Amino acid sequence: MSFVTSLRLYMVPFRICEEYPRPEKPLSRHVMATYDTSMTQNMPKLRTGWTTGACATAAAKAAASRLLGIPLGQSISIVLPRGETPDFAIEDCTACDNWAEATIQKDAGDDPDVTHQALVQTRVALAGPGHGIRFHAGPGVGTVTKPGLPIPEGEPAINPVPRQMISGVLKEVAQMAGVGADFDVTISVPGGEALALKTWNPRLGIVGGISILGTTGIVRPFSCSAWIASIHRGIDVANATGLQHVLGATGATSEKTARARHGLSEIACLDMGDFAGGLLKYLRTHPIPRLTIAGGPGKITKLAQGAMDLHSGRSQVNFESLAATATASGATASPNANTALEAFGHGGPALANAIAVDARGVVRDVLRDAPIAVDVLIVDRQGGILAETGIA
Repeated sequence: MSFVTSLRLYMVPFRICEEYPRPEKPLSRHVMATYDTSMTQNMPKLRTGWTTGACATAAAKAAASRLLGIPLGQSISIVLPRGETPDFAIEDCTACDNWAEATIQKDAGDDPDVTHQALVQTRVALAGPGHGIRFHAGPGVGTVTKPGLPIPEGEPAINPVPRQMISGVLKEVAQMAGVGADFDVTISVPGGEALALKTWNPRLGIVGGISILGTTGIVRPFSCSAWIASIHRGIDVANATGLQHVLGATGATSEKTARARHGLSEIACLDMGDFAGGLLKYLRTHPIPRLTIAGGPGKITKLAQGAMDLHSGRSQVNFESLAATATASGATASPNANTALEAFGHGGPALANAIAVDARGVVRDVLRDAPIAVDVLIVDRQGGILAETGIA
């Protein structure tokens, strides 16, 4: 049964409006239902933008096309991980005998992104047969120096999905030209080293510049009030349709895992994202019999330590507290860990389980006496369950 069909079946008054969605949500879900009197009625439409990874991919395709003699216009189109095909204006494209470099200006839409309007430059250089595709950090792009991140130490801070996207377009262009996909790829962002000081890169051990990021290629505009309003409307609809079990997840991977674990329908999934407080405080006065909270190690650790806003810019993991939890649970403590994921690697299941239980306790404290049974799942990047509490 679809979301809208459920509403009609239970005669819930609603209207269709545009959602301010959580990152990593499929576009097909970017619709929500709200009561006609909801606070979202007069919200302005916010413009989406493109990640640095998408911009670097477009620049790589343009540069490779120029290098290999493929006709090139004033813009270039790429296919994003979920099938969208945006066009990017090419700011500049230059070539030498064995390399070409293209520039794309990042447009972050209405998101307050520090890299908005930054120039992303990708240089593609020919390499010998069997070389494959190798990535390098140019000026303004950082290098990973600490463990616990998706990219190993010593590698340029170009995340896995952008690497896959760039490799994909280079193979596509190489096939069109009838040559092997053997290239050195260097990504630069003029002024990126200064921009990185406005991010958490220095604390994470990423030195020399920004990271090339993105899992969907799309930047969703960030609106706290709109997002929290959509959470509240989701709870209202769940209550109106008689749902007995809802899910608050921090991201798409944890949501998918928890849905499969509990057999939950899409309508039961509340777009919690980073707004644990917005979800829990509303549930306290609008209870649903059962709540599952799911998320990755970092965000659930912050929740366990009492944070109600799990965004990386507004709350951080307390690693001394995390080490104390590890010691108390009999796990290996790692006070010098760079990320919660790294600490979990040292602490193993004992630490993961202790954090999950602590997070459940925090949730219960916020819900006070609301008649809601709570369980917590911690999910890794691949969707595996690291820890799962019972119901309390």
